[in-house]
Amino acid sequence: MIPVVRSPDAGGHVPGAEIWLGTRTLGTEVPQRVDAIEAALADWIFIDALPHSDEVLLRVHDPSLVEHLRTVWPRWGEYGVDRVVPYLFPTPGLLGELPLRDPVAVHAVAGRYCYDTMTLVGPGTWLAARGAVNATLTAVGLLEVHECVYALTRPPGHHVTRSAYGGSCYLNNAAVAAEGLRGVGHERVAIVDIDAHHGNGTQDIFYSRGDIFYCSVHVDPGAGWFPHYAGFADEVGIEAGVGANLNVPLAPGAADEAWLVAIAHLVDAISEFSATALVVSLGVDAAIDDPESPLQVTPDGFHRAGQLLRDLRLPTLAVQEGGYDLATLGGLVRTTLEGLGR
Repeated sequence: MIPVVRSPDAGGHVPGAEIWLGTRTLGTEVPQRVDAIEAALADWIFIDALPHSDEVLLRVHDPSLVEHLRTVWPRWGEYGVDRVVPYLFPTPGLLGELPLRDPVAVHAVAGRYCYDTMTLVGPGTWLAARGAVNATLTAVGLLEVHECVYALTRPPGHHVTRSAYGGSCYLNNAAVAAEGLRGVGHERVAIVDIDAHHGNGTQDIFYSRGDIFYCSVHVDPGAGWFPHYAGFADEVGIEAGVGANLNVPLAPGAADEAWLVAIAHLVDAISEFSATALVVSLGVDAAIDDPESPLQVTPDGFHRAGQLLRDLRLPTLAVQEGGYDLATLGGLVRTTLEGLGR
């Protein structure tokens, strides 16, 4: 049975809302997601996350991003507003050739580190995000004695780049997992992302590296889906990372057959890369019943995807990404992990 690593702080992050098209709407990345997954895995072995230093975290994220997330909520209190929401973004369109400076006002700083308006920060956000990192690194340690470990990470992380957060993500757990595995002796680590949306953050962090292979199957961003600007098939890496990045975008509405063909293609690429360990960004929001889903994958499709990845016979660490239908979320995670287990 696959050990499940969890953080006691996971439920403390309450986004409260998303600002979508200028309107405050109900968020879908809610604390109840953890409850749903834990309930579905109630007969499995749970392990509480152990505290870890920032050493690995700071190898994948700019220290200024980490410090911003650690301190922005206390600083935000002066406004009397219930969540941190950026209003100004220092894009190239704003700055042109001008240098990027550090604003004095925290409401201006917020847009430097968050690239959208839907990823709100509240009083429990930092502890939850940092707890997810602890869960991930605890899972890395458990891979020394287990073939497969699942880190029940919340909030998710694969949209966080080296220096900015967004997409309901704050710290990149998959990147931490891969870097942690490199640190314990794995020379070549593969990350396979099966979330419905491309993990632009994970891609960004490793895009110029040849020791960590990132591959993803996701809805085509060119068809109008988040993250819109990344996740295209021609993004193959730069410098030492050329050939260590593979994206397989699918048309909206794609179902099991196309999705599993894509995953089989990713499995072949991982084999060619000669990875010694595998990280799975386990998003289940490609499911047919998920309110965020642009795809139509069934529970059987998720189970078979797990089996395809299991056949790589690699030490495997799965971290939780998306999945927002509370009625089906836990079952989808369980069936995918059962496919992965051996």
